[in-house]
Amino acid sequence: MAEKNITLSIAIATYNEEKNIARCLQSVASFTDEVMLVDGRSTDKTVSIAKTFGAHIIETNNPSIFHINKQKALVACKGEWILQLDADEVIPDNLREEILSITNKKENGGTNGYFIPRKNYFWGHVMKKGGQYPDYVMRLVRRGKASFPCKSVHEQIAVDGKVGYIIHPMLHYSYMTRADYWKKADTYIKLTAQELVKNHTYSHPMQVVTYFFIKPISTFFSIFLRHKGFIDGLTGFEFSLYSAFHFPLAYIKGLSLRNTT
Repeated sequence: MAEKNITLSIAIATYNEEKNIARCLQSVASFTDEVMLVDGRSTDKTVSIAKTFGAHIIETNNPSIFHINKQKALVACKGEWILQLDADEVIPDNLREEILSITNKKENGGTNGYFIPRKNYFWGHVMKKGGQYPDYVMRLVRRGKASFPCKSVHEQIAVDGKVGYIIHPMLHYSYMTRADYWKKADTYIKLTAQELVKNHTYSHPMQVVTYFFIKPISTFFSIFLRHKGFIDGLTGFEFSLYSAFHFPLAYIKGLSLRNTT
């Protein structure tokens, strides 16, 4: 029997996402040919829930740079097109139709990747400004023409060839509570701290001023004023403030890492 032709695959990496994964996979169940899920040894029900949606599971470790597992998912996909998602993202109907209009075309003018805008939800509030909308992310790519560099947690998928932009946004339920924010932020803070130690930052006394004053203040005003975070009211203020805290917290954590090595 001939192997089924796979047009669109879903690539997703997870670790303890039982609260999110069903909502994500339900949103793509009606129009995708394959779900390839790389799991970093979740200790909750993530894998069992994903299996109910027919996902192919690859179990591995959980690296600090999570894009390593996202890259593994990309490589495992067999579809002509791959939609890379995070477990806390959802594809609404209008975006689904736009994606299908792209993947069903025989010719795309040589375009190998598409940026998709995101609506980010912070503790129930849809962020309109502060650099959080439209928040374009590279997510729909042609197989064999895209990869994650796997050098930073903030990197985009690198695409070989032309890229385009999709109109309709995906929904990103990034932080349902403030506790969710700080749980995820701790991962980024630790990675920054490791970079500070690696780059011998603590040998330069002026870095105290940089990480406790210059970077926090410039970050806060960039998000809250330059990117108009104030339009999001209290949530915009909180997001700006929390983002500013990243730098002194990373510096402090780096000191503790330095003293234990």
